[in-house]
Amino acid sequence: MALWDRVKESASQMQTQLVSKKNDLKSGAFRDASMAMCALVAAADGTVDPSERQRVAQLIATNEVLQNFPADDLRRRFEENLNKLTADFAFGKVSVLQEVAKAKKKPAEARAVIQIGIVIGGADGDFDKTEQGVVREACYALDLPPHEFDL
Repeated sequence: MALWDRVKESASQMQTQLVSKKNDLKSGAFRDASMAMCALVAAADGTVDPSERQRVAQLIATNEVLQNFPADDLRRRFEENLNKLTADFAFGKVSVLQEVAKAKKKPAEARAVIQIGIVIGGADGDFDKTEQGVVREACYALDLPPHEFDL
């Protein structure tokens, strides 16, 4: 199986798992952590191109799990995290990872945040090394073993 197909299949499986947990993913901590994760993956390479913003906007609009929250609120939180990262990536990353860590208390939410990062990272068919690296860092912030997610 080609790498592209494995990435698509993995992202699809993650999405299915997220939907099955939709009713458990309604807390403010999950909302904040998932938008921080989206920003972290979008800015992983140090720049944010319009297609990355579009992918996150599409996820916010269409993802069943995220429909637990108002889309405008999610978009605002995503943009706030993105602004921190684009102003000073190293400093911003510390703050954004603290947002991600908010989901640490509930293992189902913590795993869902990582799964959202993988879905966003794989949305373009190329879950590259820098994206994998920031998702791995998020695993550590959430006290989850990266190998559980093949990272």
